[in-house]
Amino acid sequence: MSKIKSDVKIIFFGTPEFGKIILENLIDSGYKPVFVVTAPDKPAGRKLQLTPSPVKQLALLHKIHIMQPNDSRGLSVFLNQELGMENQVPDLMIVAAYGGILPQEILKIPKYGALNIHPSLLPRWRGPTPIQYAILNGDSETGVTIMLMDEKIDHGPIVSNIKYQMSNVKTTTYELSKKLAEIGAELLINTLPKYISGEIKPQEQIHENAIYTKIISRSDGHIDWSKTAQDIERQIRAFTPWPGSFTIWKNKRLKITQGSVLYLSAGKPLLPGQTFLLTDGQLAVQTGMGLFIIEKVQIEGKGEITMKEFLNGYAEIIGATLD
Repeated sequence: MSKIKSDVKIIFFGTPEFGKIILENLIDSGYKPVFVVTAPDKPAGRKLQLTPSPVKQLALLHKIHIMQPNDSRGLSVFLNQELGMENQVPDLMIVAAYGGILPQEILKIPKYGALNIHPSLLPRWRGPTPIQYAILNGDSETGVTIMLMDEKIDHGPIVSNIKYQMSNVKTTTYELSKKLAEIGAELLINTLPKYISGEIKPQEQIHENAIYTKIISRSDGHIDWSKTAQDIERQIRAFTPWPGSFTIWKNKRLKITQGSVLYLSAGKPLLPGQTFLLTDGQLAVQTGMGLFIIEKVQIEGKGEITMKEFLNGYAEIIGATLD
């Protein structure tokens, strides 16, 4: 282990799988944090049992002290009390999909500041859902940016970044998030020694080029069949695994988990949302432009099945109009 690795005191902030991958690489590379800050345990599964975040599970495995504040105020109290000891004042904070706000009074504690691993090429796609927006907008290129945090969201100067070509046009948010976490972790490990030694000088973002994302809610998953088939297909991939994409049929939510685009005339004028069967047995839905082929679905209270299996029990969907 190098002198830099053994001497630097790091507090790590993260919650989901993206953060876990970053943390795991930090530990394996000799940058084991002295504290981990993650979101409170949340109910999960059918029994709604309180479940620790992926980051907490990894921290427990490596016997790292864990903090789970309910808000930034609770975090401030903790840092003032627990880190007041001289040997625990951090040199650096590293943030990877934490999910909470770090106020300026916290950001200014470590001498090297706070580095955020953000899964986009800033200033494009600032905010909470950059991976989803990259897919929704059909970006052919994305990446990871390591930035020095300031009081504004994803606004601070860039320390390093790496590009990633989205050659897999069928990628989902889950798959892309995992890939960006992996390349982001490698970028972080390569960047840390240069940043700590002062070899890297953070560069100001071009703020006039900033594009923002927003928090995605469950209702955003409702499919608007007047959109193009391509937009709908991207939405389904962007909202996998959460919040999912659904349509309403017979007053029930029908979750569509996989589909494809077909630019073919239905043969007669149809309204957006109307369904019909293709000659090869596939169910097609008319959209604002093109046809959307439903490949996999999940009806409320049941598991995912292929559309062919669904048609065996619900053939009356043929010719129906989906809302």
